[in-house]
This record gives sequence, C-alpha cells and structure tokens, in this order.
Amino acid sequence: MGAEIIFECLKEEKVDYIFGYPGGAALFIYDALYKSDMTHILARHEQGAIHMAEGYARVTGRPGVVIATSGPGATNLVTGLADAYIDSLPLVVFTGQVATTAIGTDAFQEADILGITMPITKHNFQVRDTKELPRIIKEAFYIATHGRPGPVLIDIPKDISVNKVPYTYPTEVNLKGFKPTLIPNVGQIKRMKEAVAKAKKPLILAGAGILHAKASAELIEYVNQAQIPVTNTLLGLGGFPSTHPLFLGMCGMHGTYTANMAIQEADLLISIGARFDDRVTGRLDQFAPNAKIVHIDIDPAEIGKNVITEVPIVGDAREALRLLLEEGVDKPNSAEWIANLSQRQEEYPLWYEEDGVTLKPQKAIEELHRLTKGEAIVATDVGQHQMWTAQYYGCHKPDRWISSGGLGTMGFGFPAAIGAAIAQKEVPVFAVVGDGGFQMNIQELATVAEYNIPVKTVIINNNALGMVRQWQELIYEGRYSESTPKNPNFAKIAEAFGVKGIRVTNASELSAAIEEALAYDGPVVLDVMVTPEENVYPMVQSGTALHEMIGVKKGCN
Repeated sequence: MGAEIIFECLKEEKVDYIFGYPGGAALFIYDALYKSDMTHILARHEQGAIHMAEGYARVTGRPGVVIATSGPGATNLVTGLADAYIDSLPLVVFTGQVATTAIGTDAFQEADILGITMPITKHNFQVRDTKELPRIIKEAFYIATHGRPGPVLIDIPKDISVNKVPYTYPTEVNLKGFKPTLIPNVGQIKRMKEAVAKAKKPLILAGAGILHAKASAELIEYVNQAQIPVTNTLLGLGGFPSTHPLFLGMCGMHGTYTANMAIQEADLLISIGARFDDRVTGRLDQFAPNAKIVHIDIDPAEIGKNVITEVPIVGDAREALRLLLEEGVDKPNSAEWIANLSQRQEEYPLWYEEDGVTLKPQKAIEELHRLTKGEAIVATDVGQHQMWTAQYYGCHKPDRWISSGGLGTMGFGFPAAIGAAIAQKEVPVFAVVGDGGFQMNIQELATVAEYNIPVKTVIINNNALGMVRQWQELIYEGRYSESTPKNPNFAKIAEAFGVKGIRVTNASELSAAIEEALAYDGPVVLDVMVTPEENVYPMVQSGTALHEMIGVKKGCN
C-alpha cells in the first residue's frame, strides 16, 4: 500500500534517519514504519523534528527527512521550512492530509499546507494517485539536492497512504523545467581571471555555497595560489580555515573591523556562494564603493539581485574553482594590501574587558574553543550568543558550524545539534544557545534523554533576550520592553528530564564544567551565568554602512 511504498522509496534513497511525530492522518504511514526496519527519531514537537533534520542536513549534505501529521502537525513545520528555504538546506518533508474526498470541506485537522508552504519550499506536491508516489518521491529528493538546495514537501492524503498499487521505483529523473547550471561559462571564468590580474586590493567573500558545494579544499588551493584575503559570511564560517593567515574573520553587522573595512576599500570583490543579504552589506548604496563585483552562485536569481555585478558566473562553486585552477591562477599585485590588512588585524582585534567579578560570555566561548581545540560541531540559536560564538569560536573545518542565518530562528540551535549528533557520532557536538531560545524547544530534552544523544548544551545565560535588550539600549533609549524575563534553573530542569545538569555561576567553575561535560557519556546542559549587561561589538547599526561600525577599539586584546 501507499504507506509501505514511502519507506521502500526512502530505502532506495539511502535514508538512514527519519525525524517526526505521529498523528491521525499519518497513522497508516506510522503503521508501515512500525513494520519497516528504518530508524525514526521521535521528537517532542514537530518544530523540533524539522530543526533536527536541518542539523542533520547541514553536517552531511544529505536531505533530512521529516514526517508529521495534517493540520497542526503540518503547520508546526512552517518555521523550519522557512528556515531551511532561506538557508538552502535540503529537506524532504512528508505531511499527512485528510482523505481526498474531504479536502476542501474544513474537515478535522485539515489545513491547506500546499498554499501555506508554497512561498517557503523549493517545491511542494500533493499526491492524488498512489501510483504517482514513487515518481514524486524520486523527484522530491532530486529537487531538494540539485542546484541550490532546499526543502521539498510531499502532502499525502490518508486514502493515498492506504491504497494498494504495484510498486516500481524510477531509475532517473527528467524535469524539463528544472535544469540547474553546474558548469560555469568558461568565458566568464576568463573575465574573472583578467579582473584578478589587474586588481591591487582583491578580496574573496565566501558564503555557505562553499560548504554546500563541498568546495573548501578548492577554495584553499585557489587562495594559496592567488594570495587573495578571505572573509566569511555568518553561514560560510568553516568553509575557509579560521587559522589561515589570509583569513580576516567574519564580515557584516558583527564582523571584524578588518573584514568590513577590507570590503569598503577593495577594488575587486569576489563573492562565492554568498547572496549579499542586508546583514552582510549594511547600507547598500555605500557597500563596497570602490570594488568591481564578481559573483559566483548556482542560483542565477541571486546574481545582481542586491548588488550590481560586473562579472556574473552561474554555476556550482566547486566547479567554478576547479575551472579557475585549471585555467591557471593569475596572482595579483596585492602584497602591500595584504600587509596593510595584517597590520590592521593586529591593531583592531576583537576585544572585551574582564571585570574580575563576573563571567564574560566571550570568555566562555574562548574557553569552549580551547578545551575542544576548535574541533567540535557547534550549533547556535540566534542572538548575542550566536554572534559571540561566530566571533570567538574559530571554525577551521567545514561542516562543523550550524546556525540559523536568514530567518534568525530562536529555538533552532538545540534540536539542530541533536540532528548533527545523530549524523556525526565521532565528533563532540555542542549547542550554544541563549536562555530565551533554549526555552522555545526545551521539550527536546526528552528526546536526548530517551536516545542518549550526547549533545552538550551551553546556555549563555544573561537573564535577558540579549540582542533585543542590546538594541533597546542602543536605539530605544534604554526602554527594556519585555526583554528581561525571569528564568528557571535550567540545570534542575535538565535533571528532571533525566539529563545531566551543571550550573556555572562564576569564571572559576567554567573549565571544570566543560571538561566534565566532555567526559560524560550522554547529554549535558551547562547553565552558564554570564555578565547581564554585555553587548556584542563591533556592530554596524541598521541603516549605516560597514565602515560606520561602533564599538571598535584600537590596541585592545
């Protein structure tokens, strides 16, 4: 029957984990799951399930698979779908639906999930004939993973899941309207080579497209040959080693002074797999004012969308870099530029001031990096802790940084870390979260306890919705409207779920607590109490240009 066909198709696609939550319209599917030998992770909320699938997809590059029921089960997936869509994460999501005869009648737990998710999925299907299931599933996996990755939803009415039909899985996909360009135009590659040869202040802006394309090795080789400095977007971290002498740090709203000033002073800006979002560009009409723009991206819709591009290159980032290396790398005359940037990095480092009393959040991240040697997979929520982690936890390997970028989803980090830990069992996985976001999917403590998933959660607890509080301080004249909620004792809550809980109240306890968490064979929650009033700097305030950063200090370490 249809439900059994689903799992036969998933086996054909080499799916090893499914994340989900059962319900009425999906019960035939879950009955077939019971009879199959596939591994299912029971989340405690559908949003937790889809964020787990996102974390799995980010670490492996393979599609995360999700199952939920109709109505509220399906609508609880909306935030995760939107998050995966804007951050280009491949997902295949199955939702139950009322029977085909009841669609449109406002039946119990009916929702028009196709209409709801059309703007936030790469494609969506509603199956109306059980014989079409294998073709649709094959196409869903193909669409999710080819070209720019993204989520695909398959809505399955209840009668479709129970109908019996012959089963054959397709061997190929031929979608006439979907032919992504992988190999860039050689003529455009040569135009880029010419631009590089003439540049004196070239800069590479490397985004998440480097990671999606598995192009880190090629990028490193190209940079080593061309001697061009590199800055990463938030989601591009790890695509180029933070330890490399030509790495300038993250750029954008909370990027380093050197990276942002390099963008503003560059005469050639080469964007690879980055989409020039507002958090990177700041005020658009003053972004990279002196630079000729080269933009390499697999999605042609992104090229020229926000920033005028002189050399557009449509194609896979890895293929573009391979072509550049094959054509022979022209080294620009940029030695003076590199020397100036290196000096600027020394003069204007990231900084914070310790008061000898409270634990600074930056110190907590630095200590986490020291004790893990920068080797851990780190997933974050959104807010101050996210920016501190991006700044102070150096990512020197690809596919070990997981964060919600475009949508900025609180509640993402903890379940995403669960998915990552399920996918990658040989590397320690940390969820670095805020006290606000952690409470949005705190119920997934039951999931890590049940399956003994060894996620180590570090709550950067400043007893505030930190980034909201920071903006209220700087922009709203200190009117802290609903940004300082009262928190529970998270260590005790963890213990109630059957998870080890540790509370860190001062700097002297931090190292031992992290070491204890690393040594413990199971999930741990570290409730780390940090300075409540600390702000994230540098900062490019909304509506200002990258060179107008606040919180920059010369000579501070």
